[in-house]
Amino acid sequence: MRSKLVLVLALVMGIVTTFLFFQYMNQVKAERAMNSNLVEIVVAKEKIMKNEQITSQKLQMAMVPEKALHANSIKSLEDADGKLANADIEPGEPVLSHRLGSQTTEHIYVSRKVRDGYRAVSVGSNFNQSVSNLIEPEDEVDIIFSKKGEGPEAKIESKIILGKARVLAVGRKMVLPEDTQEPYAEYSSVTVELTPEDAVKLVNSAEQGNIHFMLHKRPVITEKEAAGDSDQD
Repeated sequence: MRSKLVLVLALVMGIVTTFLFFQYMNQVKAERAMNSNLVEIVVAKEKIMKNEQITSQKLQMAMVPEKALHANSIKSLEDADGKLANADIEPGEPVLSHRLGSQTTEHIYVSRKVRDGYRAVSVGSNFNQSVSNLIEPEDEVDIIFSKKGEGPEAKIESKIILGKARVLAVGRKMVLPEDTQEPYAEYSSVTVELTPEDAVKLVNSAEQGNIHFMLHKRPVITEKEAAGDSDQD
């Protein structure tokens, strides 16, 4: 009787052992299969704030299972370096392409171009006031205010009220002529970047009289300088 009980227990233990062995082997196979299909992606090394320009120092590479890979995951540091974050990115979080601001978005949103402490303000400008519509984005201009005095023999008084203001846009155009297929477009307004105090001064002047723009010379890159930049690259 005792020998039969021992035999039954041995059979049960054998079945349990065999089951656990096969379960363990299946788990090992699954882990090996998962590890053999790892993909390297870009993740945040530290927290990246919304509207912050991403640098490679804040990024690192990480391995993730291919099955868990997000379709918009960035796989190269170069694809994220220099872009703007459209949302907060936490440490260790994958960097996704739809959360990055491309150069195209810079040409759509003038608010991306405004520097800290400055504001964008637009004033109306006709053909003559805008240097024959020859002012382009990123030019620098002096702003002249003209107003006719009171009385029948009053003269027109003109003075420079703002100097070397940065042009953000002309009309709705925010890119340089060489960056667009339409290098010339007529416009009736100029948007400049000013401090809040200077912006109020410009609007107040535009309401009282006429505004003209004087265009500064844009720095010219010589062939020698261009060749030097190429050598450095």
